[in-house]
Amino acid sequence: MKALGYSERGPVSAPNSVVEFDADMPAPGARDLLVEVRGVSVNPVDVKVRANRPPEGTRILGFDAAGVVKDVGSDVTTFRPGDEVFYAGEFTRPGSNAEFQAVDERLVGRKPSSLSFSKAAGMPLTSITAWEMLFDSFGIKEGDGGGEAILIIGAAGGVGSILIQLAKKLTGLTVVASASRDDTVAWVKKMGADHVVNHRKPLNEEMKALGISPKFVATLNQTDKHFDAIVDLIKPRGHIALIDDPQDINIGAIKLKALSYSWEFMFARSMFQTEDMDAQSKLLNRVSTMLDDGSLISTVNKHCGTMSETTLREALAHQEEGSAIGKTVLDGFGDA
Repeated sequence: MKALGYSERGPVSAPNSVVEFDADMPAPGARDLLVEVRGVSVNPVDVKVRANRPPEGTRILGFDAAGVVKDVGSDVTTFRPGDEVFYAGEFTRPGSNAEFQAVDERLVGRKPSSLSFSKAAGMPLTSITAWEMLFDSFGIKEGDGGGEAILIIGAAGGVGSILIQLAKKLTGLTVVASASRDDTVAWVKKMGADHVVNHRKPLNEEMKALGISPKFVATLNQTDKHFDAIVDLIKPRGHIALIDDPQDINIGAIKLKALSYSWEFMFARSMFQTEDMDAQSKLLNRVSTMLDDGSLISTVNKHCGTMSETTLREALAHQEEGSAIGKTVLDGFGDA
């Protein structure tokens, strides 16, 4: 089957940053679906893996996907051939940038019928990340949060775009989004943010000007840069959750306010085969229903065409620039 991958780590500008090659057809395990991939998207993790993770041969890129089930393993109970699905895959298995992919059914949701395959592929990884951050990391219950606020730093990206929506639709939180350009400000307002602050300015001063001290801070990028301001602006006994990899922060600074601090990493459940792995399937089905009934809107903002070396490299370069708004997607090989 056709696949896109890399054999040398480094920047996407490198000559062999993305290569098309023939890969073996995956054989589904007992809990696996064999999916014909019809749409994919790119995420910051794609850029990080491509730049930093040794490929051990030629590694197939990609996490997010939407497609059609072609075969199922012996123990599969939730899907059958012909079903349309979407998912974010696993960190340790071959990726989604191929004609076919094997994926554990416990990580897979029903594709939203109102979205194309490529637009559906823009939703899983970010939706899982945002959902787990809200309900697992912060421990918020659906319908709760009234009287409290959440600050989302770097809110115009893929995770921030859906986190704004989930917080507005499923909790009572006041949502403050950070954005710094006219286009990103307009985007986070479209996603439903109650207030917008500029992260190019000191965020503690921006929040004080609003008169809001949030109990929750979701920091999606540049945690190092904003950490001191976060500690200053957040309520005592508040919670900071992050997805990036800060290298130089004074973690002891959170002691006096008795703050909680945690990472969200959506691949943890699948990497460690946790007993509640199917929580991701369940939440994706909820997201699918909400997209179909209009409670949520697509966060896709750029379509790069049909998968090829050129188009995937373009999508990764756009993500690598660090200024992408929402999600960037491509059609599968067979959708030319």
